[in-house]
Amino acid sequence: MTAKPHLDGAHARRLLGQMIRIRLFEEKCAELYTRGKIRGFLHLYIGEEANAVGVMEALTADDSVVSTYREHGHALARGIAMGPLMAEMYGKANGTSGGRGGSMHVFDRATRFYGGNAIVGGGLPLSVGLGLAERMRSGRGAAVCLFGEGAVAEGEFHESLNLAALWKLPVLFVCENNLYAMGSAIERTESETDIHRKAEAYRIASQRVDGMDVVAVEAATRAALEHLRAGEGPQFLECRTYRFRAHSMFDAQLYRDKSEVERWKERDPIKRFADWSVAARLLHKTDIADLEKAAAVEVDQAVAFAEAGDWESVADLGKFVLMDKVPA
Repeated sequence: MTAKPHLDGAHARRLLGQMIRIRLFEEKCAELYTRGKIRGFLHLYIGEEANAVGVMEALTADDSVVSTYREHGHALARGIAMGPLMAEMYGKANGTSGGRGGSMHVFDRATRFYGGNAIVGGGLPLSVGLGLAERMRSGRGAAVCLFGEGAVAEGEFHESLNLAALWKLPVLFVCENNLYAMGSAIERTESETDIHRKAEAYRIASQRVDGMDVVAVEAATRAALEHLRAGEGPQFLECRTYRFRAHSMFDAQLYRDKSEVERWKERDPIKRFADWSVAARLLHKTDIADLEKAAAVEVDQAVAFAEAGDWESVADLGKFVLMDKVPA
């Protein structure tokens, strides 16, 4: 494991607790999907928890977050309550988006969490707009955009980085490179597989980070934000990570060997950090057990919250979709 900056017990407990919450929430979602409680598409974040927790730990309440369709971990780490998030997965009216967004379109104004975007690369230009808005009102906030390496093949990636660099906008681009864009290995789709080098082409400060190391991600994010808030322009992080589950629940995973998945599981970010924290005497094994129990209770409560929620009234289905009257 890479060298760690100084941590205290409370910090270590918070990082580990957040990763465990995300893992148990995702595992419950997979179970509920097989039972027909959650429908549509479901893209799990299992294995990538260190990225969400490391990035969100470094943000302030003034920062905005734009995410992808694999956003449940981001949402939880950003502070969105688990109950409404689970209700949104169910499609219930007490969900974060009123049940209209589902798994891929989580939104929460209070935490400045602007999606959940189903279009690959679709969040990139949104983050540039948020960065421009922040610049125009002379704010201290940053626009943080998380996306997978598959988005790098989209035109929005290059257009967004170019404009952010030209205008020196306060945008932090975070590429969660899990090596497979759906079922396509990165070496089959990208001539340059070191994604951060693409940002360098736009003269954006960039670096590659171990995305399986929560503290490395947090440290890199804090450093990038410090430069960004000092007016040095956009920053770019490439977090090398790996999803342990399929691209989505419909994916047969015929494009990678099981042995490869097992090798990556040996670097499980939760186990690595838990073992390191115990060895460093920041946490005790009983602390880890307590965090797991608390997360399990929270997940059960979230499911109960979703189950108790109402479906949106049929009479309201046209709300926010159809206009009753054409403006004069």
